Amino acid sequence: MSDIHSLYEPLYQAMQDSALEKWATQLPEQLESLSPESHGDYERWNSALKQLPEIVHCDVDLTADNLQVTCSASMDAVQLEASLKQLSPWRKGPYQINDLLIDTEWHSDWKWNRIKDHISPLKKRTVLDIGCGNGYHCWRMHGEGARLVIGIDPSWLFWMQFQAMKHFIGEKPVHILPMGIEALPKNMEAFDTVFSMGVFYHRRSPIDHLLQLKSTLRKGGELVLETLVVEGEQGESLVPDNRYAKMRNVWFLPSVDTMKQWLQRCGFKQIKVVDINQTSTEEQRTTSWMPYESLKDFLDPDDHNKTIEGYPAPERATFIAQKP
Repeated sequence: MSDIHSLYEPLYQAMQDSALEKWATQLPEQLESLSPESHGDYERWNSALKQLPEIVHCDVDLTADNLQVTCSASMDAVQLEASLKQLSPWRKGPYQINDLLIDTEWHSDWKWNRIKDHISPLKKRTVLDIGCGNGYHCWRMHGEGARLVIGIDPSWLFWMQFQAMKHFIGEKPVHILPMGIEALPKNMEAFDTVFSMGVFYHRRSPIDHLLQLKSTLRKGGELVLETLVVEGEQGESLVPDNRYAKMRNVWFLPSVDTMKQWLQRCGFKQIKVVDINQTSTEEQRTTSWMPYESLKDFLDPDDHNKTIEGYPAPERATFIAQKP
């Protein structure tokens, strides 16, 4: 793996002479304190990256649902698959490199297609994607014309997966930082659009999280928030006793009206619900690229409208709101 700072030189440059300039002065020191080598699987992951074929030229379609990458040089598909599977489990995608489909656990393209026509056009925008995973949606955001996309996610595995895809896609104004939202400077007010998808219900303090999101947006900026919800009136929410769909770190599932109220109390305006969708076992499932338990294992085997604990099955709503 190259020195981590050299990977981010293009980002440092992009942050200069912008609202992100203050963060640019802090970021090298933040990255200095992080090291993928400290992870027990680092050697295996790094070996997988080193085994990737040398690339001369690849055509990339970041608007395609499977993020199509077509490379001019022939590649050993068997070896390529073996190398990339050392970075399993692959949760967000799909990706396609020549004839090899990385069939990820999530059909992240379905989520993107449900919301992309509802958000403000991303052309020339500076975008933050919180909890970005391996960066699938970050690539899609740039495919829609975003000037700069920064994703944050503390998982080193997802970071390695992003480096693998970057090997084929090439240098783009898309960057993933291996850190959580707590590492962001306070009151940045720098981003035109901020995405928080699949994060909110993992936060212990929902109001604090909304205020954090608001502080990253410039005035007039747009928040795109997707979260688990439950049916109910304003003021109602579900707080699981222990686990929800086998997850320990699910704290609050608000009703749609409660979520709108929370956004309003935090000062957001023009709050809209643009999609409500019960997650299906076709959208989230076990594959050869993610061979462990998935949604069907988290649901009541006799009633897929309930989790295995007896709670309502995962239903996700996407909210769009403006910072005045």
